[in-house]
Amino acid sequence: MLGSDLLLKLSAEHEVIGMDKEEIDIVSAKECKNAIKETAPDIVINAAAYTNTDGCETARKECFAVNADAVKNIAESCQSKKIHIIHFSTDYVFDGNAKQPYKEDDKCNPINVYGESKLVGESYLQSLSDNYLLIRTSWLYGIKGKNFVQAIMEKAKAKNFIDDTMVKAKATANKPSTISVVDDQIGSPTYTKDLAAAIALLIEKNAKGIFHVTNRGSCTWHQFAMKILQESGFDNVEVRPIKSDQLQRPAKRPAYSILSMQKFIQTTGKIMQPWQLALQDYLKGYKL
Repeated sequence: MLGSDLLLKLSAEHEVIGMDKEEIDIVSAKECKNAIKETAPDIVINAAAYTNTDGCETARKECFAVNADAVKNIAESCQSKKIHIIHFSTDYVFDGNAKQPYKEDDKCNPINVYGESKLVGESYLQSLSDNYLLIRTSWLYGIKGKNFVQAIMEKAKAKNFIDDTMVKAKATANKPSTISVVDDQIGSPTYTKDLAAAIALLIEKNAKGIFHVTNRGSCTWHQFAMKILQESGFDNVEVRPIKSDQLQRPAKRPAYSILSMQKFIQTTGKIMQPWQLALQDYLKGYKL
């Protein structure tokens, strides 16, 4: 999802070699070293992750292999030639107890296995490289890949769908469908196309270190779902707010995970577009 938008955006100004999981297994240190040796890149971007937050709770070994060990493999492969590494992390490295947007140097304290694995990946990167760009972002959606926007729209169309996202949905033949979405988690939805453009800016500025990058503004999952349905014309669908514990998901989520964008703004001189406009852009190219 993110990789495809990065490839499209960066190819305009750079020679980009894309490798998907069919071409490289980043869990293999040998394959990482061979890929670096064969391509001799100036920059390596790791857009891969094990992102099934609930699945991570029971698949801990696989989760850490992709989100932590693979980062170690990449960093070690780039170490001798000091190759610039761009890596993506998550708002879930924080516990959600803050009252104001998280800054890059705020203390991390993940409350689920996914967040733990991503934080270990961050630690590997920072200890093995002094030439890195670590991007923390949140609530990603894009044209390619499973995401919340897609799930909401599919539920609205199906009217009787239940799955493992932040959502429950049900309907009867005689009543409008209802979708229940959690309203006690707040964050910043981020369109992968906008994130890819932000990365291009940071590369242009030769930025290094940790940066928080999301679309501007924040909302709850419930507010996000309502906006998705409003913008896509599903006016007959009722969206009911529920609490996280009603979903009974294996993994806890931070209640508050807004990321401060001040460092990005100061470095690039740019601001990200509001999440509402980003959603409109996404829906223009979306086909249900």
